[in-house]
Amino acid sequence: MTGGVTVRVRLDLAYDGTDFHGWAAQPGRRTVAGVLEAALTRLAGQDGAGGLTVAGRTDAGVHARGQVCHVDLAATAWEKLSGTLVRRLAGVLPPDLRVFAATAVAPEFDARFSALARRYAYRVSDAPYGVDPLRRHDTLAWWRPLDLAALRGAAAGLVGEHDFAAYCRRQPDRSTVRRVLALDWRREPDGTLVATVTADAFCQSMVRSLVGAMLLVGDGRRPPTWPANLLARRERAGEVQVVAAHGLTLVGVDYPDHPEQWAARAAQTRRRRA
Repeated sequence: MTGGVTVRVRLDLAYDGTDFHGWAAQPGRRTVAGVLEAALTRLAGQDGAGGLTVAGRTDAGVHARGQVCHVDLAATAWEKLSGTLVRRLAGVLPPDLRVFAATAVAPEFDARFSALARRYAYRVSDAPYGVDPLRRHDTLAWWRPLDLAALRGAAAGLVGEHDFAAYCRRQPDRSTVRRVLALDWRREPDGTLVATVTADAFCQSMVRSLVGAMLLVGDGRRPPTWPANLLARRERAGEVQVVAAHGLTLVGVDYPDHPEQWAARAAQTRRRRA
């Protein structure tokens, strides 16, 4: 996007990750960012939209129903689209990607760095028949019975600020220290088990690795203390299974209530984690 007056716009969106190769644009692959950027360019013009930034990049196959991103639109384009952008996007986006809201925000808002926390849910069925066919795209089948109390016991030891190197795909010069604010399991009325985890940020594969470790506790193959004991390691634990992507959904992103706090939060987030 070339120079000129722009308006920063927050987009709240959801997508079925089944047929996407993740969020980030990749040449020759269908990604959420690639499809969304193409739609925005179609509506705002070739130089009318730029700087698309997401709260949390999702891997291939991962879903979202509470994703947030921001984009800088040319002021002339926003003036034309401000009242109709959501409806117009619905007309050009595929049915597995929807934008629920488009809101002008202060330029200090950063969808990624202003976020306080991200919240994910992972769905698992331990029913003897597997998964309800209508939920097969967002629920993992686990072929051993799972004990809810054991799952909750395993989750309790993972809450707090820790080095999650045992659960993360190591990247050079990237810290694996994260603060898990909440982690718990529940069993839905239909019997499906749902893990919900909230953290200030996540490293790659972290949620799916945490779930994989806790499921081994839930089906009795590991003791409840095992997932927390792995936090002492400073490299990835090879015995931890990274469960399938399709059971994972980004369900929400939290931001400071007051716009004047957005810049301060973004500056704090950018600091290198100890």
